[in-house]
Amino acid sequence: MATLNKDYLVEVNKQLGNSLDKQVAALPEKFNKQRFMQNCMTVLQDGQADFSKVEAKTVVRTLLKGAFLGLDFFNGECYAIPYGSQCNFQTDYKGEIKLCKRYSKNPIKDIYAKVVREGDDFEEVIENGRQTVNFKPKSFNDGEIIGAFAIVLYQDGSMMYDTMSKAEIEHTRQVFSKAKDSKAWKESYGEMCKKTVLRRLCKLIDLDFDTAEQCQAFEDGSEFDVKGQPKEKYQAQDVYATDSSNEIVGNKEIIDGDFREVNGGGADE
Repeated sequence: MATLNKDYLVEVNKQLGNSLDKQVAALPEKFNKQRFMQNCMTVLQDGQADFSKVEAKTVVRTLLKGAFLGLDFFNGECYAIPYGSQCNFQTDYKGEIKLCKRYSKNPIKDIYAKVVREGDDFEEVIENGRQTVNFKPKSFNDGEIIGAFAIVLYQDGSMMYDTMSKAEIEHTRQVFSKAKDSKAWKESYGEMCKKTVLRRLCKLIDLDFDTAEQCQAFEDGSEFDVKGQPKEKYQAQDVYATDSSNEIVGNKEIIDGDFREVNGGGADE
């Protein structure tokens, strides 16, 4: 990788500092400007990516998106990815989990994604209106990945989940990924599978960002271009106003449960 010259780093540092000062209202509470800038400069100098041909202003714009969301480039919660003369912003799996826990309207107890490999035991069950996801991975399983799933557990006891087969993940990657042949897909395929299904689950989570800048940065950080609705899945939320089992509302029977179907179509993030 090309080594960045001192003048370039000084210019990026100067522009970033000025931009952060002007955008104070868009930054998270307790944002540590000095630490953020130090970490950003460390990332730019570590030689893992070649920024030598990238315009300084696009690097600054990318770094600002991480600042708006309170994500750390140094800790791998998000990435600045050079592409020609431009720089692209992308969130990481652990960064998206951090954002969901921070900005979900319904407080989250836990959220995670897992890959399913050949030999693992995975099943989706809906019994008496209650949904359950059972997963028993085979110990030290290095088998081929056949799919992935993501689950969010809320503090109120409800949950949501989404699943994607390997074929769905590959279709999303080939058709909608901004960088389908990137280093991440080639060297960290399992992590990218988890991120793909997690990002789609995020579309079901009601996130309440503090500013428009945060909302836009979150959208920009997606691996994928398409912004559609997730496929049909189940949301375990209190969407039925009832205090008795099997109550009839209109022409619909409400079974003793707290989920609803989410209908949508097309490929998603």
